[in-house]
Amino acid sequence: MTTTTHERVGDQSIVHRRTFQASVEDVHRVHTTADLFVRWMGPRGSCVRLDRFEPTTGGAFDYTVEVGEGRYRFWGSYHEVLPTRIVHTWQFEGEHGVTLEMLDLVEVAPGLTDLVITSTYSTKEACDQMVESGLDEGGMDSDFERIDELLAQLA
Repeated sequence: MTTTTHERVGDQSIVHRRTFQASVEDVHRVHTTADLFVRWMGPRGSCVRLDRFEPTTGGAFDYTVEVGEGRYRFWGSYHEVLPTRIVHTWQFEGEHGVTLEMLDLVEVAPGLTDLVITSTYSTKEACDQMVESGLDEGGMDSDFERIDELLAQLA
C-alpha cells in the first residue's frame, strides 16, 4: 500500500507527499484533463460539476463538489502549468483567504512518480483549521486513493 504523508511546515504550510505507480505524464494528466479530474476530485460518492476548467498558465477553475445535500464550491487561478509543476491558488466558498498550492511531480524511477504538494494558507488559523479537518480521513488521502485507482485504469 502506498503511504501519504502530511507534514506541517511553519505556521502556514503543509507539505503532502504521495508516490504513484505511474509516469509523471500520467499523474500530470489526471490533474489537467477535465474528464479525468472529475473522476477523483472529492469524496467517494460525490459529483463534481466543472463550471470552468482551464489548467494552463494564466487559466482558471471553478467547480462544485456535490455530496448528498451539500454543495462545496472551489475556484482559483493557475499561475504556472508545466510538465513537472502546477502552481495555483484556490478559495473555498464560505471561507476567507486564498491558499497557494504548488504541485511538484518528480520521477523516482521509470513508472514511479512522487507528487509533492505544498499548500500555503493565508493565516496560521486557516492552516490549523485544515489540519483539524482531517486530511487523511475522507480528505486528501481519499483523493489520492482515487487517483491510484484511476491511474491503474489508464495503464
